[in-house]
Order: sequence, then C-alpha cells, then structure tokens
Amino acid sequence: MAEGIFSDLVARNGLAHCFDVASAGTVGYQQGCLPDPRAVAVSCLHGIDIASMRARCIRELDLDAFDWIFTMDNCTYHDVMEHLGPLARARVHLMRDFSGLNETEREIQDPYYGSEKEFERVMRELQEASESILEFMRTEYCFFLVPVS
Repeated sequence: MAEGIFSDLVARNGLAHCFDVASAGTVGYQQGCLPDPRAVAVSCLHGIDIASMRARCIRELDLDAFDWIFTMDNCTYHDVMEHLGPLARARVHLMRDFSGLNETEREIQDPYYGSEKEFERVMRELQEASESILEFMRTEYCFFLVPVS
C-alpha cells in the first residue's frame, strides 16, 4: 500500500520524475505474491491501483541505491538497520517520523490480521505519513522538486 500511496501522491503533484519508489519486506516468504485483496480494495476506493504489484524482499533491491528508506514499524526498522549496517542510520526512518507525532505514535501497525477497517486505518495513516514525507522533501530539496508541466 505504501508504495502505491506515495507513488500516487508524487504523480498528483507532478513530481514522479523526482522519485524512484519501491516497496519490499524483510522476509521473502511472500515474494512474488499479489497484494492482500483487502489492501487492493481499500486502495481502489481511494483511486490507487495496486492490484498488479508483487511482494518483494529487501534482498531483491539494491538498498544502497536509495537515498531514503522508510519502514512502518520499529521491528522492520531494526531489521533494515541490521541488513544495512550503522552507516545507514541517517537515511532509514519510520514512515511517520516527519508527522510531528510522539515516539509511541509513530508506528503503523500491520493490518493483516484485522478487518478491512484496519486496512482503511492503515491507508489513512500511510497517506498522512506520505504527505509529511513529501512536505519534508520539498523543504529539504526545494530546488529539485519543481513540478513538470
């Protein structure tokens, strides 16, 4: 969901050319699988098509090619840090690090064992986090983020 949401956000802001967005998990047992049907349904209600995306594992990606890496929860954050090493600390963040929330509110809980209502909650949290990230990026790299007409 996060990849689809952020990709949609930057596209709507005319900034797709500024970002390479990819999503991956820290374990590979779902590698190649389609998104959860509940995630697809909730995303579709928000005009975002994630139906053709496939699950990937971070081992498939060259994480050194990414300037920023965002995780939804602390467990995944620590897994990514273990994979990348301590030199990556400055570029690995929780999705909600730029949302102005206190530390205990920054995690986005996995909705997998919940209902479609939980997927809707995660959709809202990811949308808010994505908007905060993009706003931070606009401030940090303002001269690079000029929309293409």
